[in-house]
Amino acid sequence: MSQIINPKGVDIISVSTQLCGRELKLEVNRVGFRSTASVMVSYGDTVVLGTAMVGNKPVSGMDYFPLSIDYEEKFYAAGKISGSRFIKREGRPSEEAILIGRIIDRPIRPLWPKGYRQEVQGIATVLSTDPAFRPDMVAMIATSAALMLTGAPFDGPVAGLRVGMTEDGQYKAFMSAEEYDASKLDLVVAGTAEGIMMVEAGANEVSEDEVIAAMEFAHKEMQPAIELQKQLVEKVGVTPLEYELIKPDESIQAAVDAWISGKITKDFRVDYPFRNQKIDELRDAMHAHFQQELGEEAYADVKGEYSDAFQMAVHADVRKGIVSEQVRPDGRQMTQIRPLSSEVGFLPRAHGSSLFTRGVTQAMNIVTLAPTSYAQIVDTMERDSERNYMHHYNAPGWTVGEVKRLGSPGRREIGHGYLAERAILPMLPSIEEFPYTIRSVTEIMSQNGSTSMAATCSSCMALLNAGVPLKRPVSGIAMGLMMDGDTPYILSDIADAEDFAGDMDFKVTGTEKGITALQMDMKVHGLPTSVLAKALAQGKEGRAEILRHMVSVIDKPGTMSPYAPRVESIKINPDKIREVIGKGGETIQKITADTGTEIDIKDDGTIMIASPDGEKIERAMQWIRDIVEEPEVGKIYVDKPVVSVMDFGAFVQILPGRDGLVHVSEISEERVEKVSDKLKEGDKVTVKLVAIDDRGRLQLSMKAVARDQK
Repeated sequence: MSQIINPKGVDIISVSTQLCGRELKLEVNRVGFRSTASVMVSYGDTVVLGTAMVGNKPVSGMDYFPLSIDYEEKFYAAGKISGSRFIKREGRPSEEAILIGRIIDRPIRPLWPKGYRQEVQGIATVLSTDPAFRPDMVAMIATSAALMLTGAPFDGPVAGLRVGMTEDGQYKAFMSAEEYDASKLDLVVAGTAEGIMMVEAGANEVSEDEVIAAMEFAHKEMQPAIELQKQLVEKVGVTPLEYELIKPDESIQAAVDAWISGKITKDFRVDYPFRNQKIDELRDAMHAHFQQELGEEAYADVKGEYSDAFQMAVHADVRKGIVSEQVRPDGRQMTQIRPLSSEVGFLPRAHGSSLFTRGVTQAMNIVTLAPTSYAQIVDTMERDSERNYMHHYNAPGWTVGEVKRLGSPGRREIGHGYLAERAILPMLPSIEEFPYTIRSVTEIMSQNGSTSMAATCSSCMALLNAGVPLKRPVSGIAMGLMMDGDTPYILSDIADAEDFAGDMDFKVTGTEKGITALQMDMKVHGLPTSVLAKALAQGKEGRAEILRHMVSVIDKPGTMSPYAPRVESIKINPDKIREVIGKGGETIQKITADTGTEIDIKDDGTIMIASPDGEKIERAMQWIRDIVEEPEVGKIYVDKPVVSVMDFGAFVQILPGRDGLVHVSEISEERVEKVSDKLKEGDKVTVKLVAIDDRGRLQLSMKAVARDQK
């Protein structure tokens, strides 16, 4: 390999270590010369380029940190060309790429100082992917390393591991796709050297203890990747960038704190619609007070800072009430869940529907059943597969009282839908047990905390209402946390006010037997597993309470809607598939057109027939049975058509494509002089198959039927 000429005139710098049995290598100054920082990360045959850009100055008028983290799949990385007939280049990121981008973003975002307003962009581009494991955690390391090299105030580094469980209960990172499919746990943990920043999991009813043990394993095993990034920063000699933080003026914050002191009384501890109104009225009163004090023109220039200061004061009051009195903003106790109410089957034409309400948060779910041929084709860098269960989540602006343009779902909507999908997935029946493609759509009706868990509960009830035989019902709850020094205060069923003021957003779903999905996001710089274990234990109690409510509304699969397609399946010899399809699809098209059914044929010989009309399904099924049936000597075939008449006999079609000869001597006990005197084309006759000769020709007899009937 020839020497790379670096336009910067500096040597290529690399560091390496062992991570979970393979070499992890970080390399800079090889590519990406004009980025703020770039690093090429190699692990096995996987190579990911991490690039980072940092703006020169704060973005004016920005009231949030403009950070964007993206993950780019490249089909060439897997030696593939997209299977789409029309699109061959990469376009909009797949849902899988968006979800991985979120996984990388979530542990990184809290590690920047509050008030930082310079644009920051991190991109992980997969250049080569080793099929032995997924590249997502290598991409997280690449993104973190690139941000560390910028000199921006990023309090990293972070690393992550995807962990599964072997059959003997051992934890393992960088499993193959087949190993993860067999594992009852698929857990992603991201953290710093000090603690855990983010957890996401899909599971098949695992216990809280198993989840905590997996977190501890992952945090310990990721440390070499964190230490290696620190070595790279030291070796490169990163120069810290100058920056300024945009925060409310300290004098403004002090003035607002003084004005608001004592005004958020116990009268504010009411249910959220009323509490929110009181807070809005208090905010308006504050603006009116300071506008009068400063003058309308002068106040207009600083009104935004006063709004920020007011919000900070409200958050501080929320924390104070919880830490000092263990009383929440709406007056609930720490483990108390908001009022629950639900109903199912209220949409007459939907195959399944439900409405789940918890406090002000409300989720409507609609389930649609379709034949398996409606499965979604998944064509990504990593996978070529079919998806028979989809959960989609929508939350328009009016659900939070805002005017907002409608558009395609964003990263939040995709992430919430995926979490609720993972929650239910382990409890779905197999395709053999329930041969349907299922689409579950959650339409959020109102938001005030934890809509993804409302989506989980409503989808579970709508699936049961649609007649889907779930193994067990699934409930979900969102938990919160506020740290006062080393003392954790854990909140069950958090609402928006507690989420905004808190230190952790934690969602967990499961059945009475164990956890099915998990998502934890820390807003502080890492937490120990001992705190997370307490949150999981309290979450288990909350899940159980919500589950009791759900099963009081619907506890088993209902009767399928008359508008849902019925699907029946039969299994044929795979060698017969060609006969069912026919030349150019002629036979299968005729069956579907004449019977009004939809037919899906699998390579293993499974044929699924769908229609709302059971009689039509039976007609199509009998047609297929006739096609694949083998002629059986001694069997009587009733009402079969005469297809041609000859001087020596008549040909009768006993099975599709299989004609046999009734010789003139086998038409009747009486002597038949002329075949056409007894039979003509189109007649229906009953015949017996008396023999199959060595050339496969069928010998039929009408006379033998008459003899058998005597």
